[in-house]
Amino acid sequence: MFKIKPNKPANHKTEEIVNIMKAVSEIRDSYTAEHQQRVALFSCAIAEEMSLPENQITGLYIAAQLHDIGKIGIPIKILNKPGKLTDREYNIIKTHTELGYTMLENINFGYPVAEIVYQHHERIDGSGYPQGLKNESILQGAKILAVADVFDAMRTDRPYRPALGVIKILFELSEYAGTLYEPSVVDACHKVINKKKKH
Repeated sequence: MFKIKPNKPANHKTEEIVNIMKAVSEIRDSYTAEHQQRVALFSCAIAEEMSLPENQITGLYIAAQLHDIGKIGIPIKILNKPGKLTDREYNIIKTHTELGYTMLENINFGYPVAEIVYQHHERIDGSGYPQGLKNESILQGAKILAVADVFDAMRTDRPYRPALGVIKILFELSEYAGTLYEPSVVDACHKVINKKKKH
């Protein structure tokens, strides 16, 4: 959907690490790998719309490409279950943020990649997971990633529900701006989509 990448690429060693992790993810679950790449590009587009510095956009791009890497530790039968998840299964799914953090925390990306991966399901009213963080306790990159992640997840067909249209997704994001999602990020998301419609 989006083709915006950081103008300033990550260093060669970092790219190698990211590519290896992406390859492992794709071998195990192609949907997650494709989702991560789409979310990475959309996150960059939102960050650019918000006029973030290049180094932050580069770091966010890395984090977004790996944000679901922890799903490697989740059983495939749960990840691809066609029906509604049980509470137990959902709690297992939720561990992917911590698993991802554990996998990434000792790698020096020069940007808080592991922390953003850990926080991308936090919500500004404290209703997210795994730490129940609120507002300024959540990194800006994680707030951007949260919106890009939800947007892509909702516009993609999944075994348990069909994709939603862009208008409906934007309406839902706007409805929860200020409670679940950072309003400035939702606003930038709208602007990115509107600009794309004009081209």
